[in-house]
Amino acid sequence: MKQVIYRNLTSKILHLGFILLLTFSTSLTAQDGDPANGKSLFNTNCAACHKLDKPMTGPALRNVEARLAEDEGLDRAWLSAWIRNSAAMIKAGDAYAVKIYNEYNQTAMTAFPTLTDQDISDILAYTAAPAPPPPVDPCIANPGGPGCDQPKTEGGISNDLILGALAVLFGLLAMALILVKRTLNRFAEAKGIEAEVKGKPLWKAFVENQFLVLVTAIFFLLASGYFVYGYFMQIGVDQGYEPVQPIHYSHRIHAGDNGIDCKYCHSSARVSKHSGIPSLNVCMNCHKSISEVAPATLAEGKEYGVDYNAEIQKLYEAVGWDGQNYTGDSKPVKWIRIHNLPDFAYFNHSQHVSVAGIECQTCHGPVEEMEIMYQYSPLTMGWCINCHRETNVKVKDNGYYTKIHEELSKKYGVDQLTAAQMGGLECGKCHY
Repeated sequence: MKQVIYRNLTSKILHLGFILLLTFSTSLTAQDGDPANGKSLFNTNCAACHKLDKPMTGPALRNVEARLAEDEGLDRAWLSAWIRNSAAMIKAGDAYAVKIYNEYNQTAMTAFPTLTDQDISDILAYTAAPAPPPPVDPCIANPGGPGCDQPKTEGGISNDLILGALAVLFGLLAMALILVKRTLNRFAEAKGIEAEVKGKPLWKAFVENQFLVLVTAIFFLLASGYFVYGYFMQIGVDQGYEPVQPIHYSHRIHAGDNGIDCKYCHSSARVSKHSGIPSLNVCMNCHKSISEVAPATLAEGKEYGVDYNAEIQKLYEAVGWDGQNYTGDSKPVKWIRIHNLPDFAYFNHSQHVSVAGIECQTCHGPVEEMEIMYQYSPLTMGWCINCHRETNVKVKDNGYYTKIHEELSKKYGVDQLTAAQMGGLECGKCHY
């Protein structure tokens, strides 16, 4: 009897261990992959429509396997089938597949039949990773860091206090000089000393000298003419103009850090007279998936007094995007124009960008370093003429210019032709 009892007890322990093993293995199903490779696969295949912690075109995917197992009783086999061919599951009438399809406006999910079981395990391992802690304000951890207001401490001395002390010191010095002068005058009066003034006052002698008066008048007339001419020549020259736009756009991040080509946004510069203002759908090509910037980038914005995430929300409000769908409630953005030539001046972007091959930075400056866009060049007539005089025409591999280049090279006796030598200084080139 005892042997039977021990045998039953051993059998029960084995069964219990088997059950615990199954339970433990089930809880680790989302963690048997490589999260690092899963992140790469997620960014390549899933990030266009999904985020981990917020719904986008599709639902949020943080802990998706555990949530589906707990809420819907679905296992990894269902997830694998859904990832590889969601349309087939919807067509077959799978209840949850139809539910999620209708919930997200019947947006078809791209099929990924080439993803292996290991790829799916890696992706699910990445989605099962715990959410990172919220970013800590660098000014809290380091109050004295860049972009953080310096609090005034009781033991410190502020600039206002120093300036106030200097003002009081100069005031006391002026009063001391006045008192010294009065004291000396009293001593002179007591001794009967009287200061004698010899000769005429300086101003009277100057007025009576007609030559000095004439020279001074001519000097003031010439100086006045010079400054008046300089003032009028600056009218309409807006070099350094840096307006505040309704939506903050950082060229430093987009063209600099992210390396986006200028002509991706200003595409008409290649084929049109105008470079054009990019339409908001160009912005949404990326920002449909990017609703928040990285914590490090957000901290950089504090140095410029900008909350980049809030500016992205302004973009969403303008295009009518609620995070998942376009609502149709769009609002025009009232951009402020920065570069503006007079109406009588003709400038063709495509002629300079596509034909001449001039880089955008030649006229617009180091755009990739500008947090706020400003007018870098004066855009005056003299500035344009100097460029035409100094810039050689690119005639290599250009059959159109071959014969013209040969003839004009003989005429001017040069190997390289400038834009000026090819007619770039003719009035009709820019004024029509």
